[in-house]
Amino acid sequence: MANTAAAPLPQTWDLTSYFPTFAGPEFAAFKGAFRSDLAGALAQAEALPEVKSADATGAAARAAWAGLFAAYEDLSARGAHLVSYLGCLSAANAADEAVQAEDAALALLLAELGKIKTQLLRALRPADDAAYAALLAEPALAGAGHSVGLLRAEAVYQMPAALEALAADLGVDGFKAWTRLYETIAGKLTFEVEKSDGTRETVPMAQRQALLSQPDRALRRAAFEGGNRAWAAHADTCAAALNGLAGTRFTLYARRGRGHFLDVPLHDAGVARATLDAMFAAIAANYELPRRILKLGARIQGTPALAWYDLGAPRPLAPVPAYSWDEGVAAVQTAFDAAYPKLGDYFRRIVRARWIEAEKRANKRGGAFQTSSPVTREERIYMTFGGTINDVVTLAHEAGHAWHTHVLSDLRPCARDYAMTLAETASTFAEQILVRGLLAEPGLTPERKAFLVDMETGHVPAYLLNIPVRYLFENRFHEERRAGVVSPTRLGELMVAAQREVYGEVLEPGAEDPWFWASKQHFYFADVAFYNFPYTFGFLLSQALAAQFRREGAGFLPKYEAFLRETGRASCEDAVRRTLGWDIREKQFWADAIVAVAPAVQALEEIVVARGQ
Repeated sequence: MANTAAAPLPQTWDLTSYFPTFAGPEFAAFKGAFRSDLAGALAQAEALPEVKSADATGAAARAAWAGLFAAYEDLSARGAHLVSYLGCLSAANAADEAVQAEDAALALLLAELGKIKTQLLRALRPADDAAYAALLAEPALAGAGHSVGLLRAEAVYQMPAALEALAADLGVDGFKAWTRLYETIAGKLTFEVEKSDGTRETVPMAQRQALLSQPDRALRRAAFEGGNRAWAAHADTCAAALNGLAGTRFTLYARRGRGHFLDVPLHDAGVARATLDAMFAAIAANYELPRRILKLGARIQGTPALAWYDLGAPRPLAPVPAYSWDEGVAAVQTAFDAAYPKLGDYFRRIVRARWIEAEKRANKRGGAFQTSSPVTREERIYMTFGGTINDVVTLAHEAGHAWHTHVLSDLRPCARDYAMTLAETASTFAEQILVRGLLAEPGLTPERKAFLVDMETGHVPAYLLNIPVRYLFENRFHEERRAGVVSPTRLGELMVAAQREVYGEVLEPGAEDPWFWASKQHFYFADVAFYNFPYTFGFLLSQALAAQFRREGAGFLPKYEAFLRETGRASCEDAVRRTLGWDIREKQFWADAIVAVAPAVQALEEIVVARGQ
């Protein structure tokens, strides 16, 4: 009798549409043309005339600027194609030294690409409003208004070209060296953990977070205290790095005419200060909602409050459901098909086209990501499927990212580039579709429901409490840093004060983490300050989107897709207002988004009470 069983779904991706083979003739030709065209564009950029006039006398300069912008955009897309391809190869096989060498060579080429942008900014800076309006009328800039506007906003604050070049050169061995110093310390740092049997083990700092997520509270405390002793031994160095990064930023901000230390992070995030202030004001007024989740954790644990090392502890409401790869794909497919058929059709396509890498094998890097090529206009998803429902959620999350990219794929490259604040909306929206679909499955057992509700609410305190702590600390640190160097002791005081203010009575007095300023790598990124608020922004915006979807049903989806298409063509405020009619500068918008989480929190409370925990 013939075997009619369906063949297992593929778990490895196909990258041949990028290049038939790595380092083959097609790859070499593409890279060679990229290098040559890059050199030619850079030569043109260095001779680029300034845009000063709106009349006929400035026509040549406007045309030259628009032409170079188009060349820069094309080169950026081709560079992104190479970045995506090499990123896929290096993640799928971290031991491939040839790929690593190509990646290092590409980094040098991309640095040259940055020099073209510097020249575009130089030539754009003198343009007054009339000259700028005339520039935007150039045919080569059709559909690029938002991207050019971002460049103009940045150009206003540029130093003279020679000083910008000096700053870039000094950044390698100066500014960014603080980040490398911190990463070197963190990468080599170890700490001692005392186990329940009394033995001691030396553990790399990279494993600390996993230990802080273990169900054994004594082990969590040992990892917490041992890790903090290790960070305390490097207090002066970490404080010097943090002060050095902030001090360098203040020097550059002053030279560039930036008035406030939030101006650059807000520009990069595409969001206004009023919007950010409204969001955090709404969160502060609603701290009690995420605190309720943590109070349940303390109740289950049998303690009146939580220590910092308890915040990541699992709540043992139900065992983690197991899924095979085929079952996981089917779960995502069923949820997408039922709620969002277009997303379901897209997901079915990328599974069949082998655009997903999920196989569990040696030499793969950890983590998960979505990447795409502006050249082929295709997406790829990378993850390692471990066989649990958490991996199924990751699959849905990355599929949401891929769908966002796909919806933008017919726009010009610069209009597909959206800010980090908007990057997590589609992914979290897709996650919620999956969870809602799983909760709606027929025959749902109480144990499965308990797990899903716990999973749905588990990350809420991170977005609404932990990230506000980071934002509050970073704000206060920068305020004090303007007056001079902030000592390690004071950094610890600022951190503890922020934790107490945000977590309140949920956090056991004396059980804060005064060394979180040292252990959190995000504070030490040279390329971006305030690497925190975009996560909460995206989370709450996705909550608002999902809540509106539940109210309107399928009629909401065209507006949702229109919003996705605006993410690379407008500020956060304008993208939301134009497509959804919401004013995200209003505190009430964010309060409503927070309240959207309340039904899941209430469901969790009911489950815990019903179990007598």
